[in-house]
Amino acid sequence: MKQLSDLRSDIQNWRTLEGQINDNLELAGMDDESLRPELEAETALIEQELHKRELTVFLDGPYDRGNALLEVKSGAGGTESQDWASMLMRMYLRWAERRGYETEILDLSEGEEAGIKSVTIAVSGLLAYGYLHAEKGVHRLVRLSPFDAAHRRHTSFAQVEVLPEATSDNDAVQINMDDVKVDIYRSAGAGGQNVQKNATAVRLTHLPTGIVVTCQNERSQLQNRENALRVLRSRLLAIQQAEQEKELARLRGNYVQTNFGSQIRSYVLHPYQMVKDHRTDYEVANAQGVLDGDIDGFIEAFLRFIPEA
Repeated sequence: MKQLSDLRSDIQNWRTLEGQINDNLELAGMDDESLRPELEAETALIEQELHKRELTVFLDGPYDRGNALLEVKSGAGGTESQDWASMLMRMYLRWAERRGYETEILDLSEGEEAGIKSVTIAVSGLLAYGYLHAEKGVHRLVRLSPFDAAHRRHTSFAQVEVLPEATSDNDAVQINMDDVKVDIYRSAGAGGQNVQKNATAVRLTHLPTGIVVTCQNERSQLQNRENALRVLRSRLLAIQQAEQEKELARLRGNYVQTNFGSQIRSYVLHPYQMVKDHRTDYEVANAQGVLDGDIDGFIEAFLRFIPEA
């Protein structure tokens, strides 16, 4: 039913665009010079819409149209990298807001002094995973440190992981709860009133694979458990995907590149401003705009990118 609903929506959108084009052609056939400004403006909007729709051609994977789980983890470097992780979290939340996607923070681990150690965000909306999987990898920041008394330049790293969200009715992933170890503990926090007095945080350990998932953002132990299961299902689905791609590469007799290395993008705030994607060489000078959520250019460049043979 969901596939049917998505297809109906797609068809309706194409028919609406077809109607706009036919209306423009009809007006253009009147040879009325006074209509030229209106026609040019309408044509520009149609071309812009066609450009957006062209991108969806590249999103034909089995989970590209679905929701995504986005995880940001700070790298080595303590407060510096934890602050960088929180900047990335804000960037992705702003991007999702721009696109009209719903977001839900499933798990958040705060840093000791500033920033975050990790965060897991559920991003819900059409093509959320298709777009966001372009962001998977290590993101590097170069800036003058606000935490260094000498105000020296520092380099920080954060890991971004993107998983397709596997729903509980997904036949591809079935979890036997006998294979899952469940631990309940008190939520960790920055202290004071933020610390939970009751044990509501949940840690799930999938014994066959060794995957560990924690959720502590909700005040309800039951809700944290459900969120942890959402993440665990998605991680198991990602493992299945990787195994299928590996087997497909073996059958084809060649190597299929599934990623472009660990460090995918650099964000330089000093001595100049530049954000560059190392996979596609796409770059922009407006680093602040990117950090405010304007990452569509990088996503489009990745989707259109064809690696050299």
